[in-house]
Amino acid sequence: MKKRTGTPWMPADAFGRSIPVGVGLNLLVPEVEPMVAFCRDVLGGTIVYADADFAVVHLLGSIVMVHADHTYLDHPMTGVVSDAELRGIGAEIRLYGADPDRTESLAREAGWHVLAGSLDKPHGVRECHVVGPSGYVFVPSRALAG
Repeated sequence: MKKRTGTPWMPADAFGRSIPVGVGLNLLVPEVEPMVAFCRDVLGGTIVYADADFAVVHLLGSIVMVHADHTYLDHPMTGVVSDAELRGIGAEIRLYGADPDRTESLAREAGWHVLAGSLDKPHGVRECHVVGPSGYVFVPSRALAG
């Protein structure tokens, strides 16, 4: 059951037709607002639209959609996430071109769990691992000069 009151910023079918070719993410969460705040305040994303049911975030040229669990009651994914405390187990959401040091600092200031601090890695990038809402792990990384 949707919690939104009022009309969203555009009809769902118009939004679907507007999505560019590429890879996007759709994150299912118990509540939309914590993920929206994390994407904006820690990852530097731009919030295009957000309500209690759904949000669209532009993040490093990609689209991240955030859906509240209650919007998926008649969807096959319902069984996958029901009673799941952590959602992103085994997946890393890699943010190529994002500043790991800045992200780590913002995450720590906001009280988020930094799984691994910023380090230069042998595969040519500097990266960190930050656990966000619902257990999703974000990995901002930048190529090392070389």
